[in-house]
Amino acid sequence: MSKSGQADIDSGASASSAYTPIFDVVRRIPSGRVTTYGRIARLVGRPRAARIVGYAMHRCPPGLPWHRVVNAQGRVSLPADSTAGLAQRRRLEDEGVVFIGGRIDLDRYAWPDDDA
Repeated sequence: MSKSGQADIDSGASASSAYTPIFDVVRRIPSGRVTTYGRIARLVGRPRAARIVGYAMHRCPPGLPWHRVVNAQGRVSLPADSTAGLAQRRRLEDEGVVFIGGRIDLDRYAWPDDDA
């Protein structure tokens, strides 16, 4: 990662192509399940790059189930009362994910089942 906090991207590579492995993992998250930024980072072989996963989520392509990515505490990372935060929660609830006190039980809903 660069000093600016942005993901290191090989010269000539676009951000979207650098984020392709992240997007591929997000596409695999089943409906009714969630995963964390850190788990995605581990799954793409960059275990210390959870922040880069967050940057990627800001650039996700249409149709990507971005709403299935939550923080390590099982919370929506967007402000809970924001339009996007409420939309994320609503989408997850529509898929059967239960929130208790604003949190998702990661032992129950986290994907993949093993601790990646």
